[in-house]
Amino acid sequence: MTDFLFKSIFRLIAMLPLRVLHSLGTLVGHVAFAVSNGYAARTEENLRQAHLATDEKHFAELLDHAINEAGKSVAELPWVWCRPLAQVCAMVQSCRGWEHIEAARAQGKGIILLTPHWGCFEVAGLYVGQHLPLTCLYRSPKQVWLEKIMRGGRERGLTRLATADVSGVRVLYKALRRGEAIGLLPDQVPSYGEGEWADFFARPAYTMTLSGRLAQASGATVLLAFAERLPHGAGYVLSFEPLPLDFSKPVPLQINKALERVIAISPAQYLWSYNRYKTPRGVAPPGVASPDVFGER
Repeated sequence: MTDFLFKSIFRLIAMLPLRVLHSLGTLVGHVAFAVSNGYAARTEENLRQAHLATDEKHFAELLDHAINEAGKSVAELPWVWCRPLAQVCAMVQSCRGWEHIEAARAQGKGIILLTPHWGCFEVAGLYVGQHLPLTCLYRSPKQVWLEKIMRGGRERGLTRLATADVSGVRVLYKALRRGEAIGLLPDQVPSYGEGEWADFFARPAYTMTLSGRLAQASGATVLLAFAERLPHGAGYVLSFEPLPLDFSKPVPLQINKALERVIAISPAQYLWSYNRYKTPRGVAPPGVASPDVFGER
């Protein structure tokens, strides 16, 4: 009954035009910022940590825009997940760098798409999955009712999901061996044993090593994939950029530096509220050599 109720609500919200949802999203973002001290503190701390503002006035403006964009990212989800796939993909107003995907396919190579928590990363996966097989790694949401809605919204066209565990990694590797594409969120904090500390905006962040291991083992082409949200609900600009990796050097740091360049395009569109700098359970904090048992902070 709960699943049916929430799914119905999602579908009702999805009937609104995208421009209306983005307008409502700015309000949602500011309400969330006002009522949740933890959310507000993390957003402000992470944004300030990045040192992207030139002065306090600039920081205040950037923070305000980031709150707006975070609200839009929530408000647009029902639209992205529940509208017909062709209609969602039609909101991609331009696609830059698709030739890199075509080149990899022509060589029979698998493709690793790294899509950060920036802009509308949901659109990037749906657009690619409309044209070629794509397997995306995902974690089940804490809310049980959201699982079916999320899977239904993401698993469309040629897009499929793989769970974030050992079996899911095997699914990703097999997809790459078939010359297909896979999608990863490179700034998602991994679990114990699945990452290493690497600077992200000059602060250590526990960063996944999976993308580098898969790239080295499969010889796949690695691309950054990101969808910039246009103003007034006008749609999205999707971009694909090559990310050549030097496996003789720390790969997580190379990826984090590449993400910093993407975020600099429009800093407000990064999800600064995400707890990017947390220490996962069992992982030694940066600078600590031998942990006993560490709790997630």
